[in-house]
Amino acid sequence: MKKDLPENIVKNVAVAVVLENETPEERSWSVYLINLKHEAIHTVLVSSKGYGTKDGEEVKTSILRHSIGDVEAQDYALIEVIDEQVFGLTNEYWLSYYMDGQIYDRKFIFLPESIIDANMIRVPVLNKAGVMIS
Repeated sequence: MKKDLPENIVKNVAVAVVLENETPEERSWSVYLINLKHEAIHTVLVSSKGYGTKDGEEVKTSILRHSIGDVEAQDYALIEVIDEQVFGLTNEYWLSYYMDGQIYDRKFIFLPESIIDANMIRVPVLNKAGVMIS
């Protein structure tokens, strides 16, 4: 049963919402998977969705599924481009990958209004400004 399965804990892998470009009129953002490990991760899959309340109404975005493939050690991969309009929603990224023949998975959740300038850091490996969950 479920209790018999190994507890594979995801470590040294992060998801970051990164500021790609900024002009006085707009800012463009992307979501990246960051592999901070010293070994590659394989058959990486990420599903993304947004949900919450906007203007007093329940809102759900489409569920997007991304097949990333392999991500080398100390490397990154683009998951998707993201619009600032969904920053007021909960943005969820469910990551699955294989390492050493074992499957690992974890949810990364950006809470509403958490993607703000005050929470931005210099994202490791990518070396750009963004909000990261590891």
